[in-house]
Amino acid sequence: MRKTIAALAVALIATAANAETIEQRIVPCLACHGEKGQSETENTPSLGGQQAPYTLIQLFMFREKLRTFEPMNEMAKALTDDDLRLFSDFIAKIPKPAPPADAGDPARLQRGQALALVHRCNTCHNLDFSGKENVPRIASQREDYLAKTLAEYKDNSRHGYDGSMADVMAPITPEQIADLAYFIAHVR
Repeated sequence: MRKTIAALAVALIATAANAETIEQRIVPCLACHGEKGQSETENTPSLGGQQAPYTLIQLFMFREKLRTFEPMNEMAKALTDDDLRLFSDFIAKIPKPAPPADAGDPARLQRGQALALVHRCNTCHNLDFSGKENVPRIASQREDYLAKTLAEYKDNSRHGYDGSMADVMAPITPEQIADLAYFIAHVR
């Protein structure tokens, strides 16, 4: 699957190389992350309504290979600092993703909410999980992406720009990660 995504990224970069407007240049991003801000691609985050400063930092980290994921590193490598700002400002204006249509399993939601409270997720991500500045909006994010990301912070294979998330995730079990991701994905 990674080779397929990498091939798609290269093809889309070639198409975007001649694009002039931000709407044309962002097309490769939206192919994976969702045309309306809501990703339909497995383990790929929805970008709609993401905080511009957070997106700017992530794009910079991909460009500089401080965060590694080959398709994103390839997509970001030619972006200038001005491009990074342009893309992050544009992404911040895309509508935020909608939570799943179903209300969810009450027991799992309750367990996930309790974990979010105990581990004070709302301290950095806001009470509504909308994020702020360099902290991502996680409300209504893809459940599979949330679970993957939280597990990567736990096993220290994903590095942030500080160690906060690794510290928060250290005591959390895989079952708790699943409940926490489920809850956050369903935040309305």
